[in-house]
Amino acid sequence: MADHHTEDTKVLHSMGYAQELARRMSGFSNFAISFSIICILSGGINSFAQATGSIGGAGAGIGWIVGCVVSGFFALCMAQIASSYPTAGGLYHWGSILGNRFTGWVTAWLNLLGLITVLGAINIGTAFFFQGTFGSMIGMTADPVHIVLFVAVITVIQALINHLGISLTAKLTDFSGYLILGTTAAMIILLLIFAPTHDITRLWTFTNNSGETGGNVFPQSDNMLYLFSLCLLLPIYTITGYDASAHTSEETKQASTSVPRSIVQSVIISSLAGWVLLSVIMMAIPDMAEGAKQGWSVFFATMTAVLPGWLVTLLYLLILIAQLICGLATVTSASRMIFAFSRDGGLPLISKALANVSVKYRTPVAAIWAAAIAEFLFVWLAQTVSIGGTNIYTIVVNATLIFLFLSFTIPIALGFFAIGTEKWPKMGPWNMGVGMYKLFAVLSVLGMILIVFIAIQPPNANVLWITLAFLVLAAILWVVFENKRFMGPPVGDAIAKRQAEIAAVEAKYGHAE
Repeated sequence: MADHHTEDTKVLHSMGYAQELARRMSGFSNFAISFSIICILSGGINSFAQATGSIGGAGAGIGWIVGCVVSGFFALCMAQIASSYPTAGGLYHWGSILGNRFTGWVTAWLNLLGLITVLGAINIGTAFFFQGTFGSMIGMTADPVHIVLFVAVITVIQALINHLGISLTAKLTDFSGYLILGTTAAMIILLLIFAPTHDITRLWTFTNNSGETGGNVFPQSDNMLYLFSLCLLLPIYTITGYDASAHTSEETKQASTSVPRSIVQSVIISSLAGWVLLSVIMMAIPDMAEGAKQGWSVFFATMTAVLPGWLVTLLYLLILIAQLICGLATVTSASRMIFAFSRDGGLPLISKALANVSVKYRTPVAAIWAAAIAEFLFVWLAQTVSIGGTNIYTIVVNATLIFLFLSFTIPIALGFFAIGTEKWPKMGPWNMGVGMYKLFAVLSVLGMILIVFIAIQPPNANVLWITLAFLVLAAILWVVFENKRFMGPPVGDAIAKRQAEIAAVEAKYGHAE
C-alpha cells in the first residue's frame, strides 16, 4: 500500500490494526451492500403473508411503518458508533471498546450466529422462490434434497465471487441497488395499471386473519393486539442486515462518514420503497378474503391473477437475481465478522487461519469459505431435522432475529453509559448529538424487548429456550475457558507495540490502492 497516511488508515492504525483489506469501496458501494442485504424483494416478498395472515391490509399499511421505525432506532445508534469506530466486524469491536472483553465476545458470537443463520434463511428463501417460479423447468421440487442442493450451488458461487475481491462484489451489489429500486418501481406501476381494485382503505383496515382464515400463517387468536405484534415480524425481519456497512468499514473510503450515512440511508430508502410496494400489492389483491386464505402463497397468487404471464415471468427473474445478490452480500458481511473476530483470536484453534488475507485478492478467503460451509451445514440441518413437529428452520429464523438484534443492542446500551467517558470520549464526524443518541438508545432497548416478545410467540415458543440456552452456555464457556484465553481487541500499550508489526504486515501487499 503506497499511502500509509490517509485518514482512514490512521484511524485503523490507532485501533491497532493493519490495512490488510483493500479499501476500494465508494460511499455508494457501502450503502449498496446494506441495501442489497435488506432487499425488500427478498424478505418483503417471501414474508408478505405475515401481514395478510395476521391483521390483513393494515399489516402493510400500518404494521410496516411501525416495524421500520423500530429498526430505525437501532440504525441511528449504530451509525453514530460506526462513525467513531469504523472497523470490520464493527459490532464486536463496539461491544469490546464500549464495554469489556466479555461484552465484546458475546456480541461477536450473537452477531456471527445471526449472520450465518440469516444467510441460510435468505438462500433457503431464494431456493423456494426459484422452485415455485422456475423449478419445473429443471424438475426441481420442494423436496429437502433439492432445496439443500440448490442452496449448495448458489452458496459456492456467492463465496467464489467474494473470494475474487471486493471490487467484483461491490460492482454486483452496486448493480443490485439499482435493480431493487428499478424492479420495485416497475412492480408498483404495473400493479397500479393492471389491478382490478385500488381500495386504499385496506391499508388501515384490521381483519382477524389468524388460523385457517389466513392460511394458517399464524395460530388462531382473538387478540388483535397480539396479532398486530406478529405482523411486525415482516418489517423487522426484512429491515435488518445494515450492519454490513459497518463490517466493510475497512474496505470503504472515508469510512467515518460514509459508513454511518450508508446505514441510515439504506434503512430509510428500503423502508419507504418497501412500504409503497407492499401497500400496492395489498391493494392489488383481487379479493382480500380469498387472498388471505392463500397463506404463504398470497404474493404469487396475486401476481398471477393481476399481471400478464410474460410480465410475471420477467419480474420473477429480476426478483430472483436480487435475491441471489442479497445472499452474496450476506456472505461478505459474515466473512468480515469472522475475519475481525479471528484477528483477535476469537475462534479457538482456527483463528490464525481465518484471519489470513489473500495477498492477490485482498480478501479474507478462509473466512469467506468458513462462512459458506457453516451456512450450508445449517441449511442441511434446517431442512432435515424437526423439533416437536416444527421444522428447525422455522425455529431458528426467529432465534436469528433475537440474536442479530441483541448483537445490535449490547453495544448501543453500552454506548449510553460510555459516551463522554474515556471509552468513548467524543462523537465521530457523523454526529447527531449526545442527547439524541441517548434517546434512540433507550428506544432501541425498548424495541429489543418488543422483538423478543413477538419472536417467541406460538408456534415459535421454542425460540425462548434456544435463546436462554445460548446465553447460559455462553456464560459457562466464558467463565471456564474464554475469560483466561481471549484478550479481545488491543488497548493502551498493546496498540503502540503493534505499530512495527502493522508496518511489516502492510509492506507485504506492496501496491497502492
